Amino acid sequence: MKLHEYQSKAILARYGVPTPGGMVVTSPQDAYDTARELGGEVVIKAQALTKGRGKAGGIRLARSADQAREMTEAVLGLTIRGMSVHKVLVEPSAEIYQEFYLGIHNDRATEQPTITAATGAVGMSISASRHTGRLAREVIDPLLGLQEHQVRHLLVSLELPRHLWKPFSRIAHQLYQCFDENDATRAEIDPLALTRDGHFVALDGNLVIDDSALFRHPELADMRDLHAETPEEMRARALGLSYVPLDGEIGCLVNGAGLGMAVMDMTRAAAMRLGLPSVSLANFIDVGGGARADKVIAAMQIITSQPRVRALLFSIFGGITRCDEVAYGIVQAISTLHLHLPMVVRLAGTNAEQGRLLIDSANLPNLQNATSLTEAAEKVVRAAREVSL
Repeated sequence: MKLHEYQSKAILARYGVPTPGGMVVTSPQDAYDTARELGGEVVIKAQALTKGRGKAGGIRLARSADQAREMTEAVLGLTIRGMSVHKVLVEPSAEIYQEFYLGIHNDRATEQPTITAATGAVGMSISASRHTGRLAREVIDPLLGLQEHQVRHLLVSLELPRHLWKPFSRIAHQLYQCFDENDATRAEIDPLALTRDGHFVALDGNLVIDDSALFRHPELADMRDLHAETPEEMRARALGLSYVPLDGEIGCLVNGAGLGMAVMDMTRAAAMRLGLPSVSLANFIDVGGGARADKVIAAMQIITSQPRVRALLFSIFGGITRCDEVAYGIVQAISTLHLHLPMVVRLAGTNAEQGRLLIDSANLPNLQNATSLTEAAEKVVRAAREVSL
């Protein structure tokens, strides 16, 4: 679950990370009142769960309360990468001497948290390995936490003056504590600014919380911005399903996140082999273990609700989940929902043979079995391409 900047900075502030303060408002008049209270120049910042706010005109400098009102009126009408702006953060401007990036994320390669520090406000260039300034990383043992010698390595790598070591180190430890105690998968300060009066301040904050841990943090779960989610995402969550919207033409149903990732890779590989590189997944939904027919029908309603879906791929590995139960749900959904899209089903594991027989005996022209994931991927890519023509 992504948190807005104002939410992330409020949590960081509770751990002692210095932030500019300010107020979240939903109307131009509130922005005017806040700007007058703060005095001097203020920054108007669109609160949208996406990158590129500045380039889209969502971050503006107001030199007076009147300008703050005018700019807020303009920003509240923006749509940034499909996200409508309903709130803005009004906070005092800062005189920046130097900018840094400081972030912690769960690293898949090491299966441990990794802290990264760099010169400059770098954003996505960190993950893309294109950063040209000074940069250092340290892998954190979750049993030991962030160690002081690791922070010193970051400080030396950034070539920070010695008088800045203590405040920077304090913020690094505060950031890790926030990351750890809130079950975050990512915690970033970008930029962490060194002001002209020699103080650090977090000018932006980004926290992403592990959805699977939200039961331990009901106060964080209440922060979820429903405006930032599609109706499909909200319905899937209400049903206990994991739904991921993508940009392609193939809807996909799996029972396991790892299997979903494998299906994405195999579909991409099949599209490249067939000379159809533009064909890819439109979404995938994870029905989890032990999925019954009614859950499969609900999942199919969600994945077919996107108009761009041209074909469906089902990849089920039966353990707790019974493949015949899933097959029954697929057949029932086709009848109930009057679906005519081409569908490819790959079943393996518990009662897979019974499930395949059920699919075959349904004798539906738009439904076919596949014996392997490779075969299933190639069949569904071809089917999606034919429907698109």
